[in-house]
Amino acid sequence: MAKEDLTILLIGSGAREHTISCAYEKSPNVKRIIIAPGNDFIGYKRQKEVVMDKNCSLKNPTSLLEIARKYQPDLVDVAQDDALANGTVDTLEKEGFVVFGPRKEAARIEWDKRWSREFMQRHEIPHPCFRYFENETDAEQYAKEQYLIDSSKIVYIKAGGLCSGKGALKSTSLDEVVKNIGRMKDFPNGAGRIFLVEEGLEGEEFSYYAISDGQTYKLFKSAQDNKTVFNFDEGDQTGGMGVVSPSMVTEPIRKEIEQQQISRAIKGMALEQNPYRGILYLGGIVVNGKPMNIEYNARWGDPECQVVLPSVETDYLEIVKACLEGRLGDLDIKQDNKTRICVVGASKGYPNDYSQVKGKRIFGIDEVMEMEGINIFGAGINVTDGKLYANGGRLFSVVAEGRDILEARQRAYSAIAGISIEGNNLHYRTDIGWRDIERARKTLES
Repeated sequence: MAKEDLTILLIGSGAREHTISCAYEKSPNVKRIIIAPGNDFIGYKRQKEVVMDKNCSLKNPTSLLEIARKYQPDLVDVAQDDALANGTVDTLEKEGFVVFGPRKEAARIEWDKRWSREFMQRHEIPHPCFRYFENETDAEQYAKEQYLIDSSKIVYIKAGGLCSGKGALKSTSLDEVVKNIGRMKDFPNGAGRIFLVEEGLEGEEFSYYAISDGQTYKLFKSAQDNKTVFNFDEGDQTGGMGVVSPSMVTEPIRKEIEQQQISRAIKGMALEQNPYRGILYLGGIVVNGKPMNIEYNARWGDPECQVVLPSVETDYLEIVKACLEGRLGDLDIKQDNKTRICVVGASKGYPNDYSQVKGKRIFGIDEVMEMEGINIFGAGINVTDGKLYANGGRLFSVVAEGRDILEARQRAYSAIAGISIEGNNLHYRTDIGWRDIERARKTLES
């Protein structure tokens, strides 16, 4: 991969992949980027050649192999969870392609929640108490016993497989627990066949990202996602409605997070002869000043990627190459000091029924793209004759940068205020970053 004019094949379809493609586009050695399947807006108004090839399925590694054979890329970046869980990295490597991302067995840290929790037990990674079940009756009996001990406790019912960020159901009563246990059978592809009953941890959530070559790792910035559909963490779970980076809550405990949650995971995988090579996502929560594990993911998060990756000043291609060549420890990754906020624009009705929005015209994005300190990354947008149309639940990410949280927030909401969907069908949260905004204002007042 020493030559110039490289072709990159990126596996995925959303705003995360749009963000990653922009990181590769900045490299002077990258000439062309293929995204499979991608979405129309990723290729909208780009400086380099960016090609979408939708003739594939993220759950079918053979179809992705055919894409790779067609374009003969110098590097394949497998960025999406279904593709990783189905062994796309393994399939492509066997055919001789250079591939970035964890192999299927290493990606198990995300796609098998039971295995992941038991891995944490083996390596003393702080996590909530849990039990796993395969039938409703046993789970309900266990829950009843727990509520006899403490009738006010919070319990999470978690699907054991991949659910696009929607597999963790919060319960505040025994009735809710029973209802959520029953919902496990409704998840597609058997994701809820094995499920976890976990103690609910109360605290402030955060995300952290690392890149590992299997032995060493480097940290990126922290972030804080907002998962529920409505302001102040109300409503249904979504794939993420907005995020801020860095997250102030992580600052006092950065060393503990690294030592207990990142380092132990990378070392543990290596000790088990299952080295982790790729991006590792930590979803954590601060409980009484201590970091606890919510989950690991085997790739960049969405929308966290949209605020963390743009802060990286080092050539992203060079970072990935160092990872693949086992020399990550020798690389110094530079990141800027800016704060970024992402506000996700969604179809009204998301994450439930938003079918009435499909095909509606989106207005204002071209003008917003010209605003200072603003980037827009597309997820569910169709482009026809230069016009933009809604085609999904989460449609786009508006990302604003600033000197601090207050400037970034002002820019983000000034930008998204200029975007609309015909029929008043745009939904977004108006409180992204509210915890850090309160902290920043208290600091200014003191």
